[in-house]
Amino acid sequence: MGSEVSTGARRTGRGRIERRQAILDAAFTVFARRGYANTCVQEIAQEAGVAKPTVYNHLHDKESLFREAVEAAADRIAAQSLTVLDQLRVATPDADPRPALTAAARGLLSALTCEEAASVGQLAASQPDRFQDLTASVRERTALRVRSALADRLARLALSGQLRTCDPDQAAEHLLSLLTGPLDYRPDADPGPLVSTAVDVFLRAYGP
Repeated sequence: MGSEVSTGARRTGRGRIERRQAILDAAFTVFARRGYANTCVQEIAQEAGVAKPTVYNHLHDKESLFREAVEAAADRIAAQSLTVLDQLRVATPDADPRPALTAAARGLLSALTCEEAASVGQLAASQPDRFQDLTASVRERTALRVRSALADRLARLALSGQLRTCDPDQAAEHLLSLLTGPLDYRPDADPGPLVSTAVDVFLRAYGP
């Protein structure tokens, strides 16, 4: 009997978590499409395929929906970036770091410049008076988290002799700037040459 109750509780909890995630995904989709001011909770409920009261059962108001939807999307972008960086965890002494760095840089650029990432940045900055700390929260969840993970991977490469001894945080900032900086001037730049150039310049500065 205890086992049946436990199993039922797990099923109920899992269903609730899934519904909440569906609501947050729908909220982000609608907010990204229509903006905060033009979005109503009923639209979000329809997008999620639930009743409007169900939305309020999970998130109490439109402000909570907006904040949590944007932060959840930021966490997804960070998770994708961290998965990309996992390929740099294994450092082979004296091996050429270029192939692994190029693959990681390509994946990072894709994650950090995708449509969802652009929408997160736009939404986080769209209501500075109502959500004063949201931009900082998104930066903490994405840029700073990715920089920290990349710094850890670059430190491993330095310890294995694949990069010269360096300040890993600074090296991570330099690589990320080389990747994303040119897009401020050439937003439609071909990612292939951009990644190749970024890794080449980085290795000229930090190569062993």
